[in-house]
Amino acid sequence: MAHNVLAVYPGTFDPITLGHEDLVRRAAQLFDRVIVAVAMAHHKKTLFNLDERMDMARAALRDCPQVSVEPFDGLVTEFTAARGGTAMLRGLRSGTDFDYEFQLAGMNRALVPHIETVFLTPSSQHQFISSTLVREIATLGGDVAQFVSPVVHERLMHKLQRAASA
Repeated sequence: MAHNVLAVYPGTFDPITLGHEDLVRRAAQLFDRVIVAVAMAHHKKTLFNLDERMDMARAALRDCPQVSVEPFDGLVTEFTAARGGTAMLRGLRSGTDFDYEFQLAGMNRALVPHIETVFLTPSSQHQFISSTLVREIATLGGDVAQFVSPVVHERLMHKLQRAASA
């Protein structure tokens, strides 16, 4: 059996949701170490900058000692290989996610055959949560407290209040 198995969970995490946290906590039971790899995301217009997204992820997951949060840019396969990772963690909420993620996993396996993609499904109460929907609902004045941890909710509300008063 392999020891000190590292999994990388890449994403934009704009913001990190309870669904993301659920997957990380469950992955931490399966792997010795988990890196939450926060994408710099030049191609996306994010609400939170990279440092803010990393700070929120660290705050939300501070109770998980084997979980670290790091930024990444470029190919996640290269990031994973450079850190000695042997697994990439991906969340599946629906069949639509599966179609995209299955194709991505095949491409990643072709690029780096020794890194496995591991799919986890969120707990049923988190299955419908997405960062995009959380941002949209919050921007329109809806209550998203049930979808994100308290520290993330506080930062989201603060960010939107500052944007509204600008």
